[in-house]
Amino acid sequence: MGRLAVVTFNLGGPDSLEAVQPFLFNLFRDPAIIGLPQPFRWLVANLISRRRAPIAKEIYSHLGGKSPLLEFTEAQAKALAEELSGVDDTVEIFVCMRYWHPMADSVATAVKAFDPDEIVLLPLYPQFSTTTVGSSLMDWHRAAGKVNLSVRTHAICCYPVDKGWIAAQADLVTKAIAKSPDRTRILFSAHGLP
Repeated sequence: MGRLAVVTFNLGGPDSLEAVQPFLFNLFRDPAIIGLPQPFRWLVANLISRRRAPIAKEIYSHLGGKSPLLEFTEAQAKALAEELSGVDDTVEIFVCMRYWHPMADSVATAVKAFDPDEIVLLPLYPQFSTTTVGSSLMDWHRAAGKVNLSVRTHAICCYPVDKGWIAAQADLVTKAIAKSPDRTRILFSAHGLP
């Protein structure tokens, strides 16, 4: 019997309208997103985030003034915790967002305090991309190193063709279509909207 920390990863999103510009800045400051050297990357991130913030704020105002992504990810973490409650290990699920809170530094500190015997890193992006999975895992390893978190760590990566995942997605789409009016159109987006 051991202690297992499962760290789920997602993009993150602003938790208020005031957080929109700093969230965008964090996103565009990532070298996986904009590959310019410093200080140019900082300057470009600052320019883009300031330009896009007013439009993004307007969109987020229609969503209750914040991104719903953290709440959805926390619900996924809770469901995963319930599913894993029958295993012999003591399991704790942590949510880590890449560009807004809770971010890798604070989550690594919380995982260190949990004192696990093993860590499983679970990006919630099904496909690999250097700008999502790659960036999140690199940031995690940086943060874990800062707090000397050096236990056995495994990453689950990339499950876009997993039959269970595909079936779960198909079930969600089927249920949504059943509740929708005739001639419903489905929009598949590589990124969340907005």
